[in-house]
Amino acid sequence: MRHLLAFKNTIVELNIIETSLLGALIFCFLVQLYFSLFVHLKLASTKVQSIPENALNPISVIVYARNEAKSLEKYLPNLFNQNYPNFEVVVVNDRSWDGTDDLLERLAKQYTQLKVVTVAEGDKFIAGKKFAVTMGIKASSYDWLVLTDADCEPASANWLMGMQQPAAESTEIVIGYAPLMKKRGFLNVMIRFETFFKAVNYLAYALKGKPYMGVGRNLAYKKSLFFKNKGFAAHMHIAVGDDDLFVNSNGNRNNTEVQINKEAQVWGEPKTSLIAYLREKKVQKGAKVLYKSGHKLMLAIQAIAYFLFYAFTIALLCFKATLYLAIGVFVLSLIVRCLIYPRLLKRLNYGELRWWFPLLDIILFVFVVFNSFLSIFVKKVQWK
Repeated sequence: MRHLLAFKNTIVELNIIETSLLGALIFCFLVQLYFSLFVHLKLASTKVQSIPENALNPISVIVYARNEAKSLEKYLPNLFNQNYPNFEVVVVNDRSWDGTDDLLERLAKQYTQLKVVTVAEGDKFIAGKKFAVTMGIKASSYDWLVLTDADCEPASANWLMGMQQPAAESTEIVIGYAPLMKKRGFLNVMIRFETFFKAVNYLAYALKGKPYMGVGRNLAYKKSLFFKNKGFAAHMHIAVGDDDLFVNSNGNRNNTEVQINKEAQVWGEPKTSLIAYLREKKVQKGAKVLYKSGHKLMLAIQAIAYFLFYAFTIALLCFKATLYLAIGVFVLSLIVRCLIYPRLLKRLNYGELRWWFPLLDIILFVFVVFNSFLSIFVKKVQWK
C-alpha cells in the first residue's frame, strides 16, 4: 500500500496548456521521424553508383560566367583535364566588364575544346542568367549537357565519366552533388551544414522517385528535353530557377537519376560574408513559389515541423511539470538523428563535421531563425 501511494505521488497532472504543448511536440517529433527514417535514410542506405569504365556519348559542358575572370582563370583549366574522350566546354560570357573577354580569348588559343558564347549589352537582349544559359545551350554541339558554374572545380578527372548520359535511354536528367569548399570561420561551417541538409533532402527525394530540384553547379540533362519543353520559358520572368525549376518542371521517377560518387562531385566556392549569403538565400526563395503544389506542401511541412519542434521544446522547458518530458523527447530525437546524419555527412564529403553534429544540429536552428530575421532587412538583388 505504501508503494502504491508513493507511485501515485509521483504522477504529474498536466493542465490543458501543458498537455496541448506536449501533444504538439510529440506530433512534430513524429513528422521529423518520418522524414529522417523514410526519406533521408534512403540516401544513407543507397548504394553509390560506380564510375562507368567506358564513355558512351559526347558531352557539352555549359559554364555560365558574369564578371568571373578570376574564377575562370583559376578553375576553367581543370575542366580540360577530364578523362573523357569527346567533349567541349561552352563558356557563356554574360555582359562581363572585368576582363573576361580577354581571358577567354587567350584560353581559346590554348584549349581547342573551348567554345565562347558572348552575350553583349543591348536592348534587344533579355538580361539574365537564363537567357545567357539558353544561348550557350543553343551553341552546344551535343545532346548531353553537363552544367556547372565558373567558380566550381570538379572533384576528380573522372567527373564527366560519372555525369555522362546513362546507358538507359529513358534517363534524361542526372542530378549531381556539389559540396561547398571548406574555409576558415564559423560562418563557413554553418553555411556548409545548412547546405548539407538541403542536399540531403533533394537527393533523397530524387532517389525515391520525386525529384524536385537540382543545383546548377553539377547538373546534367538532354538538350532535346530542354527544347522539347521550351527551356526556361515558363519561368523566364524570374531571375532564378535555371536549375531547380528546370528539374521541378521536367524531372520524374522515370527520367531522373542521382550521382553522388565522390569522383563525380563538384566543389563550389561558398559565400564568405553573411550579407552575401543572405542575399543569395533571399533571391533563391523566388524560385520556390513556382514549385509544383505537392513539392511546396512537402517543404512547408518540413520547415514548419522543424521550427515548431524547437519552439514547443523551449516552451515546455518553462513548465516544471513538463521539463523532463520535453528533455526526453528532445534527446530521443537527437539520438535518432545522430544515427543517420553523421553517416550522410561522411558520404557527402563533410566528414569532419560529423563529430560536431549534435551541437551543430542545435545551433543550426538558431542560425536559421537569426538569418530569417536578418533577411527582412536585406534588399533583394538580381541574380548576377
